[in-house]
Amino acid sequence: MANPTNCIFSSNALFIAIALMFHLASCDNSMVSESQETGALNQKTLPYFGEFDIQFIRDNSGNLLPDTDYYAIPKFSFTNQHGLETSWKQYEKYITIADFFFTECPTICPVMTSQLARIQDKIKADGLQDKVRIISFSVKPQNDTPELLKAYGEKIGADFGMWNFVTGKPEDIYELAEDGFLLTAFPSDSAAGGVFHTDKITLLDPGLHIRGYYDGTSSKGMDELYEDLTILLNEK
Repeated sequence: MANPTNCIFSSNALFIAIALMFHLASCDNSMVSESQETGALNQKTLPYFGEFDIQFIRDNSGNLLPDTDYYAIPKFSFTNQHGLETSWKQYEKYITIADFFFTECPTICPVMTSQLARIQDKIKADGLQDKVRIISFSVKPQNDTPELLKAYGEKIGADFGMWNFVTGKPEDIYELAEDGFLLTAFPSDSAAGGVFHTDKITLLDPGLHIRGYYDGTSSKGMDELYEDLTILLNEK
């Protein structure tokens, strides 16, 4: 299983070395490219997580320049709280906040959902609801029917115009969590509610690249997510 704390390069070592000479990007043990301050504007930039490829293209002068193809989550298609198909296509043009939960979760899920509801309200108060989407993937989809998801969303005040709760085949959701979002989710007899899953909430840019992970049980962590969300809104 891939992990967001690992930095993986798919290009060979020689190409990477050459690329770094041009790209001025670094890689530590927690992210593909570090957050940094731009000199003139003193503006924080966000990293990209996951594998990436580096290719070389020639400019008009014939110079070789690196072109980075960053990792994006795989295509997906599930069923939302209205019984309608919800797929990756609906999130391509938006900044997306994503989490993994289940309606019967007795531990971290209520806290995570409450934090997401707070962020949702802030997004709407700031007039950003046309630029941001939220999606919650059930990690106990065999129990979480569209009807249950709808009741759950209504209970916490979710705006279904911007927030979807989705269900599907368990194996598909676990694969998306672990191999797609690079997070943890699997059935466990020892876990409360029968499923062990991450407390991390993921921030995606409009290209569905992973740009941040945040503690979904922490107000501080979610406030940081919101700050980073506003950075993505201004990213070129």
